[in-house]
Amino acid sequence: ILLKVIEESGVQPRRTLRLALWTGEEQGLYGSRAYVKDHFAETDPQGNLLEVKPAQQKISAYYNLDNGTGKIRGVYMQGNPFVRDIFREWLDAFEDLDANTLTLANTGGTDHLAFDRVGIPGFQFIQEPMAYWSRTHHSNMDNYDHLVPDDLKQAATIIASFVWHTAQRDEMIPRKPLPEEEEASKKNNASGSR
Repeated sequence: ILLKVIEESGVQPRRTLRLALWTGEEQGLYGSRAYVKDHFAETDPQGNLLEVKPAQQKISAYYNLDNGTGKIRGVYMQGNPFVRDIFREWLDAFEDLDANTLTLANTGGTDHLAFDRVGIPGFQFIQEPMAYWSRTHHSNMDNYDHLVPDDLKQAATIIASFVWHTAQRDEMIPRKPLPEEEEASKKNNASGSR
């Protein structure tokens, strides 16, 4: 919907917008990991960075919605405190839609992790569970019949806003340090304090 609305409006975003649908998430994030490997970075099977490609520096953020039909309630910031003020400003516009939670907590098991592990800001939206974990998750009930149109409209609106704001920012979304950078920084601080 977002891409169609943007195209029809004639408004040109400052950055390229990409929409992706992944396969193999339940089997090990195969689709998103393959995309990241092809375009942004190589990792070993344990997730350690082997090579960062130039395109990794050109992507501002990755947003993911993967927990069923429930309304968006906020954003998992994946341990990235640098986005708090930005996301707070963006979410404030949706307080009347009950989307106001920001947590530094990480959440796992979904495709934003493929991006986050190579230093690309990757975020999963917090959703109202709507019996997702207890009833529909990875079951024969995880189908179109369980979608709630009003929840999907609310989620689409919030995601569209985040994507649009990200594309229009003067700066890229702030990044947290890569694990190797963080370790090097700790070593430098430790040796400098002697």
